[in-house]
Amino acid sequence: MSKLPFARDQGLVHCHTCSRVCSQAEARCPRCDSRLHARKPNSIARTWAFLLAGLIFYIPANVLPVMNTRMFGNAAENTIMSGVIEFWKGGSWDIALLIFFASIVVPCLKFLALGMLLVTCQRRSTWAMLQRARLFRFIELIGYWSMLDVLVVALVAALVQFQSLSAISPRPGILFFGAVVVLTMLAAMSFDPRLIWDAEVDDD
Repeated sequence: MSKLPFARDQGLVHCHTCSRVCSQAEARCPRCDSRLHARKPNSIARTWAFLLAGLIFYIPANVLPVMNTRMFGNAAENTIMSGVIEFWKGGSWDIALLIFFASIVVPCLKFLALGMLLVTCQRRSTWAMLQRARLFRFIELIGYWSMLDVLVVALVAALVQFQSLSAISPRPGILFFGAVVVLTMLAAMSFDPRLIWDAEVDDD
């Protein structure tokens, strides 16, 4: 069975802003006036930059405390993992699992998956292209839930403030974690999944 032709072989290009299919002869999209590119400019380099920056920020996000808890005059500062343990011991296993998933599982999954996609695209690999494309769509999907940890800390802090003998306040670790979330989302946005299928051209 013959392979379907690429859009660029037909003189067509996809607008990254409004998704309109345009002619390659046009420099800008007729609908939204965005500059047209056959592929996102410097996609791999930009994705690597955001991904490595996120990985660097992920270290202080886990080492530094994310919140300070003061109850009955006793203060304690918690990192992400110690906070998960405290919530688990306190019987709030649902919040503990939510923070663990959003703060540990999701970022690590995104680092590993995006790193694998970048390496395979750079090597022009034809291995499991369909599965890699689906993996990227999954990364985009879970990326929207990455801010859950920040929201949970804010919610818990707001709820605890109603109790006169206890208080919770954020610490620098939550800022680094917020930066990790933003950088990994930018990395996913910078990656062009069509690079996965470009290996078919070399395989012809």
